[in-house]
Amino acid sequence: MNNLKYDVFIIGGSYSGLSAAMSLGRSLRKVLVIDSGKTCNRFTPHSHNFLTQDGKIPTEISNIARHQVSKYNTVDFHNEKIEQVEQIDNGFQITLDKKSIVYAKKLIIATGIKDIIPDMDGFEECWGKSVIHCPYCHGYEFKDHPTGILSNSDIAFHYAQLVSNLTDKLTIFTNGQADFNTEQTTILANRKLQIIEKKIKSIKHQNGSIQHLIFEDGSYHSLSALYYRADFEQHSGIAKDLGCKFTDQNYIDVSNTQKTSVESVYAIGDSCSPMRSVANAVYSGNMAGAAVNAELCTEAFN
Repeated sequence: MNNLKYDVFIIGGSYSGLSAAMSLGRSLRKVLVIDSGKTCNRFTPHSHNFLTQDGKIPTEISNIARHQVSKYNTVDFHNEKIEQVEQIDNGFQITLDKKSIVYAKKLIIATGIKDIIPDMDGFEECWGKSVIHCPYCHGYEFKDHPTGILSNSDIAFHYAQLVSNLTDKLTIFTNGQADFNTEQTTILANRKLQIIEKKIKSIKHQNGSIQHLIFEDGSYHSLSALYYRADFEQHSGIAKDLGCKFTDQNYIDVSNTQKTSVESVYAIGDSCSPMRSVANAVYSGNMAGAAVNAELCTEAFN
């Protein structure tokens, strides 16, 4: 693979990366997709809220997508790790872990983000199964079930607004002293939402399905689902190394065509959007693929 030249590098081959690759492959662009094979939603047994694929196993969706993209013979796949990405005159140079060097004119970053979850016994085993982050992705499956929100202040209140539409068996766990403003406290009280301030010790579960929360005082609370908004970090440092601008929330800052602040660099999927869904990932990849192809066409035509 040494010294091969491409039109576009796509770093990350999950839903957004594959969507961009399809758009570019159909435009006869020579594309290299470099992927580790670790999708962000690999912990989730089923994917929802994506037309034609509702309820499918996430890997089933990505395997079908990769199979379809691989039919375009201008798209190559590679699963080596990346040692270095450098912006050079008229493009980019990538050094792979076997010291192979490849070149491309444009770069699309589709590396996603990494969730930072609490160091709590049972939490990781339940993450993406019964400890969930998104009512649109998972909420329907737990409608009318005893449900909790593990958060405080504005985030907990926002979750309460959304989740109360799905169940009236809702409890907020602040894991310490509650921190709601006066208006929020009044609204929560009027809706008779229980707020528990006890410190949580662990999650009792069976194969990732919550049975109950166990508190530090030895008491427990039975639940079927628990909402939690995890902090995150970028899965890759490539965007930072290239000098891309970031938002205050630590997403890669992009235009409405997914272009970053660095010339010829685009970003797609979870790395640049808080809307973490397969549907949004596919949309952003499709948009970036079209935008990159248009840019290449303009440069060649002038």
